[in-house]
Amino acid sequence: MTPALVLASQSPRREQLLKMLGLQFDISPADVDETYRKGENAKAHAERLAREKALKVSARRPEALVIGSDTVVVLDRKVLGKPRDHEEAVEMLMRLQGRTHRVETGIAIATPDQLVLSGVESVRVHFRPFDRDIAEAYVATQEPMDKAGAYGIQGFGAAIVERIEGDFFAVMGLPIGRMLAVLRAAGWRYNFQRLVRAE
Repeated sequence: MTPALVLASQSPRREQLLKMLGLQFDISPADVDETYRKGENAKAHAERLAREKALKVSARRPEALVIGSDTVVVLDRKVLGKPRDHEEAVEMLMRLQGRTHRVETGIAIATPDQLVLSGVESVRVHFRPFDRDIAEAYVATQEPMDKAGAYGIQGFGAAIVERIEGDFFAVMGLPIGRMLAVLRAAGWRYNFQRLVRAE
């Protein structure tokens, strides 16, 4: 029997992507401390938080397969989190415009037999050049306010992205290919709209 699937996130984008795969799942957000640890790089940070989210929800739902994920945006080795306000969102966008940055998305699966498997998907994102008026107009839509790096590639933000190198879905917040590989390593295979035991 396939265990229940639980998404340890309240992100509408992650929810949307799991629904796109036709999977049935519950949502149980994980509240974890997202502070960086001394000496921790962005990739390690994203993977650790994904694991912590999966483990926290797994403690509440030990019978389930729990998916944890975390996304960070990195420019010049500095992490850009979610903007605190309108002005910070504009400043982030002005730093990103015309340049290339990295998106690191960690994914973790906690299983009923207490396995926790994880990985990270790295993507390079190239922004078009634009001026402050464009940044101000985009922030006025409110779309950037709950997103790392102050943009959403799947929404209005598509207009400021020139191209990406890597997994589009990882930039949205859930690296589907990596997630399915981690699920398979945990003994489960995606069989279009459902998970089955991997052979």
